[in-house]
Amino acid sequence: MSALTTPPRDPRAPLPGARRTRARDSATSWPLRDRVGLALCWAAGIVLCLVAGSILLYMCFKGITQLKPAMLWTHPSAAVDQSRTGGFLDPIQGTLMLTAIGIAIAVPVGVGVALWLVEYGRPAPLARAVESAVDVIAGTPSVVLALFGLSFFSETFLSWMSFRAEDAAFGRSFMIAGTVMSLIALPLVVGATREALLQVPNHVREASLALGKTKASTIRAVLLPAVRPGIATGTALGMGRIIGDTAIVILLLGNTLTIQPRDGAAPVIGLLQGTGSTLTSYIYGNSPTGEGNAPEKAYAAAFVLLLIVVALNALATRIARGRGKDTAWIR
Repeated sequence: MSALTTPPRDPRAPLPGARRTRARDSATSWPLRDRVGLALCWAAGIVLCLVAGSILLYMCFKGITQLKPAMLWTHPSAAVDQSRTGGFLDPIQGTLMLTAIGIAIAVPVGVGVALWLVEYGRPAPLARAVESAVDVIAGTPSVVLALFGLSFFSETFLSWMSFRAEDAAFGRSFMIAGTVMSLIALPLVVGATREALLQVPNHVREASLALGKTKASTIRAVLLPAVRPGIATGTALGMGRIIGDTAIVILLLGNTLTIQPRDGAAPVIGLLQGTGSTLTSYIYGNSPTGEGNAPEKAYAAAFVLLLIVVALNALATRIARGRGKDTAWIR
């Protein structure tokens, strides 16, 4: 080989003059404080899993042992002492109705707000005001929202939404409670949808616009299918907040054990204008510290509530990801 010929360099060899650093592929080579931090992270995760699993197993065990099939299709008794007779069919129906009303309002509004903030956001002062309003609603306790809803919907011009006596409105009904419930789910839908929109690459929008599509067509045909998993996440979290709230139910739904439609109204409208209860208020009233004197029914209702939450979350995820493979190319 000629002296002027340079042999090919091994690509795996370090560059000349490069500083050699010790490989840290294993945590055993980490400094002591890093290993302690890693151990604490593992411990925190394991403890969280143990706590969540313990709650779930305990409630499932107590619920299964106390649940009787007849409780699912019998109406609660009108007596104060719930230990004698009756099930919780009406609270189950009230839970589903309230969740449907709240989500039906929160999802379209939340997705629309997120789209406007990310894709338009003009004028900028108004966008900042909307962001602040969403944060304020997210941080407001539900009991404060319930008090505001009770004051607002008790006005005479809103008497068509609830029970009323002559010209006075009571401000309590499924329609009113569902409307206020949508406020506690709205920030979750906005946040999840907004994060999903921010993860869509800008070149996807540019490619759609380059093909002659309008901004509205791009949002409808490209962005919305791409953020379906994010919308599903916000919907599932919103349903969990609605199902688990009790203050709004007690103040704005009347907290009556049985569903009582409004007299003289159409069947469906009268049901929405009527009062009732949910599983959370039923559990609260029949808990060991409640007045219903039926803790066994409280445990059974709590188990049914857990099943409803899991089923609704799975349904929302399934609906939103039904076309997930069709939009995988966007990622």
